[in-house]
Amino acid sequence: MKAVMRTQYGKFEDILSIKEVEKPTPKDNEILVKVYATTINRTDCAVTSGYPSIIRIFTGIPKPKQPIVGTDFAGVVEAIGKNVKLFKTGDQVFGFEDTGIASQAEYMVINENKPIAIIPENVSFEQAVASLEGAHYAINFFNKVKLNSSHKVLINGASGAIGSAAAQFLKAQGLYVAVTCPTNTIEQVRSWGVDKIMDYTQEDFTKDNQIYDFVFDAVGKSSFGECKPLLSPKGVYISSELGKNSQNPFLALITPFLGGKKVIFPLPSDIKASLKYITDILKKGKFKPLIDRAYSLDQVVEAYQYVNSGKKIGNVILSIHPAI
Repeated sequence: MKAVMRTQYGKFEDILSIKEVEKPTPKDNEILVKVYATTINRTDCAVTSGYPSIIRIFTGIPKPKQPIVGTDFAGVVEAIGKNVKLFKTGDQVFGFEDTGIASQAEYMVINENKPIAIIPENVSFEQAVASLEGAHYAINFFNKVKLNSSHKVLINGASGAIGSAAAQFLKAQGLYVAVTCPTNTIEQVRSWGVDKIMDYTQEDFTKDNQIYDFVFDAVGKSSFGECKPLLSPKGVYISSELGKNSQNPFLALITPFLGGKKVIFPLPSDIKASLKYITDILKKGKFKPLIDRAYSLDQVVEAYQYVNSGKKIGNVILSIHPAI
């Protein structure tokens, strides 16, 4: 089978290659999945390149523990180990593991107890896999705080994978949601029923005169200081990134003790719980993941470079097999 591999960290064009490797055989508690689609996302870029270097604590020092790359998948169960109880041959499944699961390959094996779920009916492989990584991080924005329908939320970066998921999830909960996005995505973003749209190519959202209970920076391009005037007296700022000077984790430690406005740093956890939420909201038809474009397997280096450029809108798909 074909698989996307790297044996060291570095620049994508220097380390990534497509190789023929032996098709895996599932162990007693594993399933064999024929992979139809994966995404290439910010997590993949970090795991594959080894940057930021802290990721190597989880993926291997000084070189990767797992040569085949990929953190998410959507596909069909082709075979199961003798002790597997949760899945059967023919099931259409999707899953995610942020430290890597060797999913950018024609076939993969994974323990049945990992974060895996049945793809809801009428959801394609591409839609399913695009509902994972960004959506998981979006969930870990709002599960760190107590939300109610009276709250007003501002999302910076609603055209990204995290922001597009967060906007739809929060509207599904009945909150007032304001967002920033570029001009070319305004119509798509408006279709989610958001209450206010600011085109960040035309205006500075930090000058907005609305007061918000929460500011979620889904692209990590603002700061607590810049957003503080937008927050209510007990308002919360949450960012998807460490911050320009890696200040966000530090601010998350000290601001709760200062009273008033504070920072929360959203360490993502419990992927299984996220996957359950995602599956449920897909079933209800209240979430449509935003997809930018798809690349074929032989375009994988180009795909990584595009995602790493920061220009992507929503999710980028890597098509492994033609859809059935």
